[in-house]
Amino acid sequence: WQLLVIEDNRDIAAYIRDCVQDEYQVHLAHDGQEGIERALELIPEVIISDVMMPVKDGLEVLRTLKNDQRTSHIPIILLTAKATTDDRIIGLKEGADAYLSKPFHKEELLVRMEQMVKLRETLQQRYSQFVPAQAPVRALSLEEQFLQKVNECVEAELGNPELGAEQICRATLLSQAQLYRKLKALTGKTPALFIRSIRLEKARSLLQSGRYNVSEVAYETGFTDPNYFSRVFSKEYGKSPSSFTKN
Repeated sequence: WQLLVIEDNRDIAAYIRDCVQDEYQVHLAHDGQEGIERALELIPEVIISDVMMPVKDGLEVLRTLKNDQRTSHIPIILLTAKATTDDRIIGLKEGADAYLSKPFHKEELLVRMEQMVKLRETLQQRYSQFVPAQAPVRALSLEEQFLQKVNECVEAELGNPELGAEQICRATLLSQAQLYRKLKALTGKTPALFIRSIRLEKARSLLQSGRYNVSEVAYETGFTDPNYFSRVFSKEYGKSPSSFTKN
């Protein structure tokens, strides 16, 4: 896992790195603007950001990253010596996932990091079986908007066996590295596996309709080899494709 630490005090940044470097690959940024740029470049699993910093402060970093589709899913811990109730409320309203008050012990930092790992797992449980909304009854979060766009892109090219990450990158305006890290963070799946899961779910629906045989469904959903399709379908659902067809 990658951790980005945005902290202008180099001693504190080094202390954080020393505390967690056995578990995380640590990257450092020394002001808010550099932190934003590094976050967009790396798409790390977790960000720790100081609040009081030059160029852009921690709240500006938080606001920018939580409102950018590329980084909105990343848990952010705000690090501050000024942690009054009002300050915490402002940060939490802007989307901070946790606060850590200076000075802090290594154990407290590790507990906060473990909480962020659990938050990541919760995200994956929520979105690993994401179903696009036909007519949403509420506003979609940035994560849901992103997954909806990915689903729409895949479904529009479902019969195209050449469909891959490149087409999704164009639709979402993400680089391949950004797409990989965001999709993996949200669903636990690589782009290739996510595309395949959408193909298989559509295949199951077509089989259950009773209008197509197994080979027709395979080609309709972008598989060029019906035998390979049958193998991956059986592995995904625990049953052969033919068992889903209506009599």
